[in-house]
Amino acid sequence: MAQAQKVEFGSPEVTEASGNTKISKLEKVGYASGDLACNLIYATVSTYLLFFYTDVFGISAAAAGTMFLVVRIFDAINDPMIGSIVDRTNTRYGRFRPYLLYSAVPFAILAVLCFTTPDFNEWGKLVYAYITYTLLTVVYTFINVPYGALTSAITRDNDEVVSLTSVRMIFANIGGLIVSFFVPFLSSYIGDMSGDTALGWQVTMGIMGVIGTLLILFTFKSTKERVKVVETGVKIKPTDIFEQLRVNRPLVVLSIFFIIIFGVNSIINSVGIYYVTYNMESPDLVKWYGLIGTLPAFAILPFIPWLNKKLGKKKLLYISLAVTIVGLLGILVTPPSMIWAILVFRLVAAAGALTAGGYMWALIPETIEYGEYKTGKRMGGLIYAIVGFFFKFGMALGGIIPGLVLTQFGYVANQVQTQTSLTGILITTTVVPIVLLVLAMIDIKFYNLDDKTYQKVIRELENRQKVNQQIENGQL
Repeated sequence: MAQAQKVEFGSPEVTEASGNTKISKLEKVGYASGDLACNLIYATVSTYLLFFYTDVFGISAAAAGTMFLVVRIFDAINDPMIGSIVDRTNTRYGRFRPYLLYSAVPFAILAVLCFTTPDFNEWGKLVYAYITYTLLTVVYTFINVPYGALTSAITRDNDEVVSLTSVRMIFANIGGLIVSFFVPFLSSYIGDMSGDTALGWQVTMGIMGVIGTLLILFTFKSTKERVKVVETGVKIKPTDIFEQLRVNRPLVVLSIFFIIIFGVNSIINSVGIYYVTYNMESPDLVKWYGLIGTLPAFAILPFIPWLNKKLGKKKLLYISLAVTIVGLLGILVTPPSMIWAILVFRLVAAAGALTAGGYMWALIPETIEYGEYKTGKRMGGLIYAIVGFFFKFGMALGGIIPGLVLTQFGYVANQVQTQTSLTGILITTTVVPIVLLVLAMIDIKFYNLDDKTYQKVIRELENRQKVNQQIENGQL
């Protein structure tokens, strides 16, 4: 009989045998604060860094887009290595929580450096951007992989996982609201006051970094790892990723879904600033456009546990994707001068995208359980590294695709745009995401882990755990 795997570094933390403990409100808030922190920092980077590079730092859109692609290729190699390191870690703080403690400050510092403009020549600027952005993504992986995997270590109760994830997504969208509204407001305000646009961005990122660091440390302090992993001495290696991708179909389907949804959201958000500035000719509405893209979360996400029970996984995702497409089609066919209509369709598209984006995180823990069921190895860190790579790649699409497409349509920063360029901006923020959303609908059709199968998996894993404990106690 296959057994769960565990390899220890340092002293193991004593955890509860059962992973079905109900989670307190304080711990849910503490855990959710970590995603708020990540959004304050990394969502600022993914939403505004392309615009900062092209319109403030002076890097071409094509060079910046290429850089995002190169760094994602680096992530493809780096992320599984970090995931396997996380899975081989166990300290008195647990397996995942120590990374939150030790990575919080470097994460904030590197984010500020990404929004710093040293006086280099063209090549010097590009090299500086490559170094700072690459280091930021490495540190982000050291935070995001263990943070995400922490869900599966807190509880195995599926209802608690959905509840925990819903609270997490509410906090994540509070971060998104702050990023979409207050980041452009603060950067403009500080830039105007100081007469230095670059300084406005740097100080704003510094404020986000300090708040984010404190929130990550709060997550470390307020959470507890409960799900026990039995030690057998078998090492988890980066190459185990290939076994997971071979036998764990739900993980493969969900990983593709993450690329698409984060790609859609990132493209819509990053090109939105161009669309509002140039097509709508209303740069003062950028913060409001971003705010409207976040607000539906607070009305929808609290009801995701109920929607999950009422509709089921696939139907919930299909409906949310369809709503997003309707909103984007509305923006596509509406003249940009009809500001009120554009904002209404923006609200509709955001409602669908936020529902799909919030719910999909609740599915990751069950792919971890399924992976353990199929392979006998519990690889929360490695699986979150896989998912982390794919969602970071999706987020990077917000830089890769717009950067390359806008260049092809003749976009020139800080100039009155040609009709061709305006058409390119419109296509990038509507047609490209619609195509991706149709692909997401096709992808989710292949998700085969329904509630009945999942309960069977959990029962089998609990039986294995009991046998392992009896072996440890000399009863077998």
